Amino acid sequence: MDALFIFLFFSAFMVILFSGFPVAFVLGGVGVLFAAMGSLLSPLNIADMAELRMIGFVANRVFDTISSYSLIPMSMFIFMGFMLDRSGIAERLLKAMRAVLGPAPGGLAIAVVLIGVVLAASTGIIGASVVLLATIAVPTMFEAGYSRRLSLGTVGATGCLGILIPPSIMLVVMGDQLRIPVGDLFMGAILPGSALALAFAAFIVVSALLVPGAMPAYRRVPDGRGRGAMLRDFLSALLAPLALVLAVLGSIVAGIASPTEASGIGAAGATALALANRRLDWAGLREVCYLAARTTAFLYMLIFGASCFSVVLRGYGGDEVIAAALQGLPFGPYGVLAFVIGVVFLLGFFLDWMEIVLIVAPLVMPVLTGFGFDPVWVAILLALVLQTSFLTPPVGMALFYLRSSVPGASISEIYAGVLPFVLLQLVTLALVAAFPSMALWLPSLQR
Repeated sequence: MDALFIFLFFSAFMVILFSGFPVAFVLGGVGVLFAAMGSLLSPLNIADMAELRMIGFVANRVFDTISSYSLIPMSMFIFMGFMLDRSGIAERLLKAMRAVLGPAPGGLAIAVVLIGVVLAASTGIIGASVVLLATIAVPTMFEAGYSRRLSLGTVGATGCLGILIPPSIMLVVMGDQLRIPVGDLFMGAILPGSALALAFAAFIVVSALLVPGAMPAYRRVPDGRGRGAMLRDFLSALLAPLALVLAVLGSIVAGIASPTEASGIGAAGATALALANRRLDWAGLREVCYLAARTTAFLYMLIFGASCFSVVLRGYGGDEVIAAALQGLPFGPYGVLAFVIGVVFLLGFFLDWMEIVLIVAPLVMPVLTGFGFDPVWVAILLALVLQTSFLTPPVGMALFYLRSSVPGASISEIYAGVLPFVLLQLVTLALVAAFPSMALWLPSLQR
């Protein structure tokens, strides 16, 4: 009978989810509904749901979500991302990099990747990064005669680097849900994130060499400045965001500050950059605060709803059923890990990363760590495969951001453009799976 209720539980969630209701309310609503059903049916011994009495259950989940110390950096990093978006550093960097790298075949695309890495290490907000890069870079790439597909694919994939390269909002949420120190996840993601960016750059260089017409040299308008002056402009534009990244990530890696303290440094530094660039006034500050508060509230609501969902699922014994099913697979530990990664990859076609992190990851992580796998390594593998969910149809959010930001771009062009980059993400995933030290070396320095 318990297995029947677990099936009905998941079925109700999927049916209501695809009916168009907001995900946070679907998660919480289904959880509360089945908690009530469990309370009513507990005399029938369907499940031991005594701890799921309605009022105490909801109150406890609200308190646990709001008081979670590990989630404090999330709001500060979100504020940091929106403030940096307003500071204008991306536009300044693109202008400087366009002058330095544009004359080389594929140079503009390489510049986009470099800017994407800087934005990823500074913001971690995918929507803002993709829209910003699409607005400032795609027109220049089209003007230079770049392939539309390669241009759209480069911008879409590069804008998604922030979901992996710290400070990443996804890693903060994963740390809270999986009970892994956020600092370890941040350090574990640095090398895989850098390897992924290098893979993008290598693909662009090879494509430019094999098909020169796809990414021709950008002929800039002569402005009388020499190469040295342009290089100084580039270094000047890079100095401030690089100093901010080093202050945030460097303080975490060096053990000087916790992620919570580093998030405060990042928020203050981003505000100082916006002021220094004369891009901030009271109206702008109010808008950034509003956007940060709205985004944070949305994520907290999702986490609260998922907490309701997962606790009720465990009350029905759903975690035990899933664990038994995974352990019963005839694949061995690494085969089970590959199976889980494959399932998460397929779920990414239809679900957002947040639902997968909040629902699936806490259920499969105990099984995988029970096989002796390092939890940081497993979490980074999940983060790598979840990054593909932003680029895979039909619900890849980066695809919609691109479509709305680039007038005239067809969805088929976008799909074709991002496909090579999805394959590169899977190749990087395979490398990290084959060489766990890529994810474990930096965290081991502090253990």
